[in-house]
Amino acid sequence: MSWAPPTDPVNKKPLKVSQLCEICHCRKAVIKRPKNLQKVCKECFFYVFETEIHNTIVNNNLFQRGEKVAVGASGGKDSTVLCYLMKLLNERYDYGIDIYLLSIDEGIVGYRDDSLATVMRNQKQYGLPLEIFSFRDLYNWTMDEIVAVAGIRNSCTYCGVFRRQALDRGAQKLGINHVVTGHNADDMAETVLMNILRGDVARLEKSTAIVTSSGGSPIKRTKPFKYSYQKEIVLYAHYKKLDYFSTECTYAPEAFRGTARELMKNLEAVRPSCIIDIIRSGENLVLKEKEQRFAKKPATSSSSKPQFVDGNRCERCNYLSSNKICKACMLLEGLEKTRASVTIESDVSSHGAAKTLRNLEKLSF
Repeated sequence: MSWAPPTDPVNKKPLKVSQLCEICHCRKAVIKRPKNLQKVCKECFFYVFETEIHNTIVNNNLFQRGEKVAVGASGGKDSTVLCYLMKLLNERYDYGIDIYLLSIDEGIVGYRDDSLATVMRNQKQYGLPLEIFSFRDLYNWTMDEIVAVAGIRNSCTYCGVFRRQALDRGAQKLGINHVVTGHNADDMAETVLMNILRGDVARLEKSTAIVTSSGGSPIKRTKPFKYSYQKEIVLYAHYKKLDYFSTECTYAPEAFRGTARELMKNLEAVRPSCIIDIIRSGENLVLKEKEQRFAKKPATSSSSKPQFVDGNRCERCNYLSSNKICKACMLLEGLEKTRASVTIESDVSSHGAAKTLRNLEKLSF
């Protein structure tokens, strides 16, 4: 029997060798992988993508049998694919973990409320328990209120600190010591570039760690998507027809991360492997240990101050902090002072010319 070349299922025409999947050589290639420009079919792309995530989990020993794992679910493409794959791989390779969905409501009208609706649909689709914690309940603030007081350019600073602490607090309330996040390779490379551009040497060495934790805290964070390109995650979600929320955060365009992202995308257009190259560079970066600047003071000295190190607790909220007051409490203190001054400034006459003037200022033509 003579050999017949594979045919296109749509056009029913024989395929050229250059059109075949470079892995199975029997189906038409429909995807060109952004990571290595390899042309593959859908079935092979699913298998390779899922296997790479599994290898990352196994090689870094991310999960322990019997532990409870909270997946940070925001409804976006990364967290939706992460939820889907954690359930799929846990069943396929028998990790033996219990998976929970943990969401944070920052209070961004028109963005987070819609994305949480997607999370609730995912919860029903995957049959996983879901818990939602809000900035309002934890801090008595919403991000919309914070932006109104502190300005849009500082929004990511507040959101990042509060959200990180909210995930830890939510995990503690659920009795979970392991939080999995959907940070991908693009996010990791952007973080490295941001730290370089800002000269933040202290964070540069740890910016590519796949497992992070604070001394004295039982909660650890892991990133199974560390080596997964964002474009491939989007392709996986698209071809799997996953239900995810695709709108960008209202305040994200003003963030400094956008500058690093734009730089990295320009580099990626010239060299597709630059994302992994930046991550590998960050992994191999070792900083010189700081020398002791001050000699140890006698224990009997009355002027000596207590040394606060990683693993100590904030005096106000009892959250982990290397200082007396944690970063979140310091930000909240500044917000409360600003809110008080804004309230006083806006508390003018509610009648007459002052009220008319304020109404006119709100008009737009």
